[in-house]
Amino acid sequence: MRGTADLPLHGGKAPPWLFKRMVMLARGITEIMVMEYGQRGFLERISDPFWFQSLSCVLGFDWHSSGTTTVTTGALKEAIDPEELGIAIAGGKGRASRRTPEEILKTGEQLGLSDSRLTRFQKISRLAAKVDNALVQDTFQLYHHTFFLTEKGDWAVIQQGMNSRYARRYHWFDSGELIEEPHTAILGDRARVSVLNLTASESRENRRMELDLVKEGPERVERLYRELNAALEKQRTGSVQTSLGDWVEKGGQNKPQCSGGHGDERNRVWEIENWRENGIIERMGRREKALVMPMRINWDALKEAYEFSPANYEELIELKGVGQATIRALALIGELVYGTEASWRDPVKFSFAVGGKDGVPYPVDRKAMDESIEVLRQGIEQAKAGDKVKLRALERLRGVVPPDRKGV
Repeated sequence: MRGTADLPLHGGKAPPWLFKRMVMLARGITEIMVMEYGQRGFLERISDPFWFQSLSCVLGFDWHSSGTTTVTTGALKEAIDPEELGIAIAGGKGRASRRTPEEILKTGEQLGLSDSRLTRFQKISRLAAKVDNALVQDTFQLYHHTFFLTEKGDWAVIQQGMNSRYARRYHWFDSGELIEEPHTAILGDRARVSVLNLTASESRENRRMELDLVKEGPERVERLYRELNAALEKQRTGSVQTSLGDWVEKGGQNKPQCSGGHGDERNRVWEIENWRENGIIERMGRREKALVMPMRINWDALKEAYEFSPANYEELIELKGVGQATIRALALIGELVYGTEASWRDPVKFSFAVGGKDGVPYPVDRKAMDESIEVLRQGIEQAKAGDKVKLRALERLRGVVPPDRKGV
């Protein structure tokens, strides 16, 4: 499953009486999960959209809330004893998210992890945040980041971003891939019209071209940026009626010699129609590209990148100052001038709810739902919690199930 989770932003905090019970129940369920499925099995389920969403409902949170992410992970962080279960959680919401690297170090030492492992975890944490802020340009800015780690070296990431009205959740799970299709569970209530998604496999050639452009030096990139930006602006304002062909003919001279198999790049011409203030283009109801160059570029960062000469894309985006605007400019130059297309499709696939019996917003994945429910039911029944707490949790679990499946 791949995608993201869109949740309405809700203000305030969980009341103390509720959070206290959430922590108690979370502790009991986690203990049973680790006993039955091991540390890695617990992280796998945390990264599963059905299981995480169901867990949030069971702990007492309404599914339609941004607190589904922030409060649930907060309860888990307080509930889990690293020395007892061999699992730790670093980070959190707002300022707590910025303490993730030091908390990884502190809790990792408790778990007996090596310095090299902890350094790797800190790198993965930073990279996951950078990827979802800069490579998936969906208008959501991260404000919540939690990093799960185990004494055996497994890891998972749950982070959330916001725009003016909604929050969007990103799940990661331990894998060897951190750039291309790195998310292991993705949900969302609707896809945005146009999202620059450089994590997509379809963007592979564009990422290679970005590396080649960086190695050509900031002066060349700046010239291409300014000329292309001027051409796009003329096209937007209607001061010229032609396509970008005239500019491309000039700007396409002295192309970089690309290491990624781009020796025979073709010049590209894009006709820009129905330009909107937010940069989203639609033609006859079809999704198009949002060809909007960023207003400002960190040229000092590009200069440092040129001097550093990154060996791969991961090294490029790790560099300080290489953020959303710089990446977008490189991607657009690569696509408009050299024809290495990037993906513009929002990676969202699923509703963050578990689906509906009538197929709205999408058909229920009965197998995934049943597995989630059964695991949670066992965890609740075996949890060291009062009968009243467990009874209420089971009632909430029944509420997650569509009407024709309430046999829990």
